[in-house]
Amino acid sequence: MLDFKALLFDLDGTLLNTAPDFSGAINIQLARHGREQLAESAVRSTVTHGSAGLIQKAFSIDPDHPEFETLREEFLALYLANIADRTALFEGLQTVLDNCVDRGLPWGIVTNKPWKYTRALLNQLGMAEQSATTICPDHVSQSKPDPESLFLACSELSVAPGDCIFVGDHLRDIQAGRNAGMRTIAAGWGYIEASQSIANWQADWVVEKSPDLNPLLFL
Repeated sequence: MLDFKALLFDLDGTLLNTAPDFSGAINIQLARHGREQLAESAVRSTVTHGSAGLIQKAFSIDPDHPEFETLREEFLALYLANIADRTALFEGLQTVLDNCVDRGLPWGIVTNKPWKYTRALLNQLGMAEQSATTICPDHVSQSKPDPESLFLACSELSVAPGDCIFVGDHLRDIQAGRNAGMRTIAAGWGYIEASQSIANWQADWVVEKSPDLNPLLFL
């Protein structure tokens, strides 16, 4: 078992597979506008760029387009209305969370997903009270890769950064963890763009498949 006192996760693409509900919302919107549907695989690789990235991909427009913000707000309303229809923990991660609880190790979430959507999602999944700390961009002045959000999580948990492990599926997660003095795990099962090579992120560990996280941490 690795020696740590708290476990922190990025949310989208690391702890939760949210792509199906992003896909559902964007395709409802595209249907409204008479446009061709996006494959879930295309949505999955774009989720890391948030709602703005999805609108750019779905409608082939840039953020300076006069209709961009209207379309983005329409998408976000659709997403919020269906935020937990198909979203679920990645395979094997419930075992990780259960093992944390059994060993008295707090786990939490540090995400660039706004609090409005994070709160709604965790509440609908019954996870809000399980997470010992949930830090969103709303709670800090600088988002990942700045370490501020990770330092805040540590403060809320009363755990030193060096005693935490941070798991994420984006380079900014690994950079934030390293900047905070944490050990890091790159989640190879996440929403990683084809152009990215996680071997180059300088994480302490790379775990390609979510069921393999538990053996690394606890066996």
